[in-house]
Amino acid sequence: MMGYKGGLLAVFVLNFAFIFPTIYSAHGDISYTMTEEMKRGTVIGNIGKDLGLNVNELTARKARIDTKGTSKPYCEITVNKGDLIIAERIDREALCGKKPSCVLKMELVLEAPLELHRVSLHVQDINDNPPLFQNDIIKMEIGESTAKGARFSLDGAHDADIGDNAVQGYVLQTNEHFILNFETKSGARKHCELILEKELDRENHQHIDLLLTAVDGGSPQRSGTVAIHVTVLDANDNTPVFSQASYKASIPENAPLDTIVVVVRASDADEGVNGEVTYGLDHISDSGNVFSLDSKSGEVRVIGSIDYEEESSYEIQISAKDGLGLASYSTLMIDVTDVNDNAPEIYLKSLTNPIAEDVLPGTEVGIINVHDEDSDSNRQVRCSIEQNVPFKLIPSIKNYYSLVTTDKLDREQVTNYTVTVLATDEGSPPMTSTKTFQLSVADVNDNPPVFAEQAYKAYVSENNKRGSTLCSVTAQDPDWRQNGTVFFSLLPGAINGVPVSSFLSIIGDTGVIQVVKSFDYEQFRSFTFGVNARDNGSPPLSSNVTVSVFITDRNDNTPQILYPASEGNSFLTELVPKSSHGGALVSKVIAVDGDSGQNAWLSYQIIKSTDPGLFKIDLHSGEIRTQRDISETDNMKHNLIVAVTDNGQPTLSITCTIYLLISDNLSEVPELKDLSYDDNNSQLTFYLIIALVLVSMLLLTFIIIILGVRFCHKTKPRMIFDGAVAIPGAYLPSYAEGDGTETMRSAYNYDGYLTTGSRTSDFKFVTSYNDATLPADLTLRKTDFGDMFGDSEGSPEVRQFHCTNF
Repeated sequence: MMGYKGGLLAVFVLNFAFIFPTIYSAHGDISYTMTEEMKRGTVIGNIGKDLGLNVNELTARKARIDTKGTSKPYCEITVNKGDLIIAERIDREALCGKKPSCVLKMELVLEAPLELHRVSLHVQDINDNPPLFQNDIIKMEIGESTAKGARFSLDGAHDADIGDNAVQGYVLQTNEHFILNFETKSGARKHCELILEKELDRENHQHIDLLLTAVDGGSPQRSGTVAIHVTVLDANDNTPVFSQASYKASIPENAPLDTIVVVVRASDADEGVNGEVTYGLDHISDSGNVFSLDSKSGEVRVIGSIDYEEESSYEIQISAKDGLGLASYSTLMIDVTDVNDNAPEIYLKSLTNPIAEDVLPGTEVGIINVHDEDSDSNRQVRCSIEQNVPFKLIPSIKNYYSLVTTDKLDREQVTNYTVTVLATDEGSPPMTSTKTFQLSVADVNDNPPVFAEQAYKAYVSENNKRGSTLCSVTAQDPDWRQNGTVFFSLLPGAINGVPVSSFLSIIGDTGVIQVVKSFDYEQFRSFTFGVNARDNGSPPLSSNVTVSVFITDRNDNTPQILYPASEGNSFLTELVPKSSHGGALVSKVIAVDGDSGQNAWLSYQIIKSTDPGLFKIDLHSGEIRTQRDISETDNMKHNLIVAVTDNGQPTLSITCTIYLLISDNLSEVPELKDLSYDDNNSQLTFYLIIALVLVSMLLLTFIIIILGVRFCHKTKPRMIFDGAVAIPGAYLPSYAEGDGTETMRSAYNYDGYLTTGSRTSDFKFVTSYNDATLPADLTLRKTDFGDMFGDSEGSPEVRQFHCTNF
């Protein structure tokens, strides 16, 4: 055992590998060297400093690492420091297999603008795999007649590592019959064989057991062992011979199972059992799960999946053994040809989503990368966009494309776009793949509110209630959220010099316009004001609309009587000639109404008359005429109560009293004492009657005393005028018919005096007056004839006027 260990030390020297990342740059590329199986987070190098990029630039340009040919992110960059660190465990054997050079290709991607830097990571092997033999025991049968120096090939050990870490040699357990010889063949494969150093003697040793150890050159060193069991046979002096020293074959990837790749042939000159040849595979190239060899026919068939992208060639060692164990070996080289069996892969590296609708055409909104695992023309890819959308792909660097806008975007027309990227390779037949993604358009406040109507009209009745709704305005803004939220307000303005806000208010959210103050049709009948609709965008957009308001009339004004006019407690009396015929014009009631339209249509009606059959009034003109000829039997004094009514709903009315006196001469004027003044206050009339009776009694007593005194003194009595009241001619107006003929002329004016001694209160006309004696506008006042008129019948109307002349 000590000799065995000494042999190991004598043959191999321990190698120590030190990891020093090396940096070099060529044509803008950068490379690092590292060993496999490094821990996650291990810093490989500062890629930012190596490329002359500061930390702020790496952050702003969204620096990232893309690994080609694999979906695993083996490395990543810390943008806050610029370090390239290990992100996933890197196994060189899984990544590159037996390839002497293992390079992991990556790209440093920078955006805005797009910039690529190729990064090559050279992965060095460490001794993490021991040598392994295919079988735990090697059985050999050697004839005892075998000559000294005969060589017996052994199945070598397989080590997943490469270089010095792979199998470097073999050590055979010390024995007296065999020594070990190994040599390096093509592909740096170590081939070992047993050399018979001393002839065998089956009678002495029927079985020989040996121990073969394979060692690698790593540090620490690893090894693997296999037992060799040699059975000594009788003489077999011919070894099988292959028809070719090596075989070559080619097969396309994805070949169907059970496809025959090649047929090997070997012959043995011996006869019988010693000449029967059987074939076997040496699985040193891990091809045992892909190919099989028929031990009798020598047919090599496909039994597993062949993928050019995983393995482009296979090297298989084939053995041919005769019946007694003599063997010879040949090499089978199988080349795998590429088939266009991989569709292009589409990667969305960057995407601006959502996109503002006001971006200019030609703006880059995304970066797309395409990759095809096939080789040569099968990996050449063309990329395009399928739908008719306002985007296109522009080739950028290598297999990168920039997604840019081709037209203006309008969120109000199209909110979302479905973009499908189509990638097609140039294989035969070509393979295609698609990738679909959504792009949203972000709203920009580019639309002002639009009113539903170009102008609004509203109608409101006067005397409307405060707080009632006048009308409402609506406006639509096609923008989104706050950009489409509309608020309403009244524009500054005035109505008859008063701010519009004193009359109206508007609810900002709904656009409902309410009345703050009641309107009066008699003050103004229409007005206009402006409404502003503003959105909540930044900056806000707005639009205006004009609202025209028309005030409709309501019957809120009682008719007003212009003639006869009321002047306090005075009244006028109209004189009607006794010779008047039927249809003669006596007087006229003139009234107006502050309303308009049918509310101002007035109608006249006599609601009470001393003689209902004598006078009539025209319904529409208010003219009072006689219905028949005046006769001698008709009363001299007449009271007419006329009602003036409008045509509104509800109707409003007013009444007035007209006093008429039928007389042809002024000698009958004393009869005026019987005309009564119609007072609304019956209680006041009662008090006046009492006062009048008392005064009359006092006056009568005084007159009796005076007469008695005079009679006693037998003196001549004389007329005493205690108070004269003049009745001017202007108080007795005249009326003319349509032809100008007057029914009662006023050419004669008289002064009448009432004497306190007259028991009948008759007028005594003493002197005549003309128009120059008294002014024409003097009238007979009730204050001057307090005791001349009796009480008139009360009027039921709300308002009462006493007639006066024009």
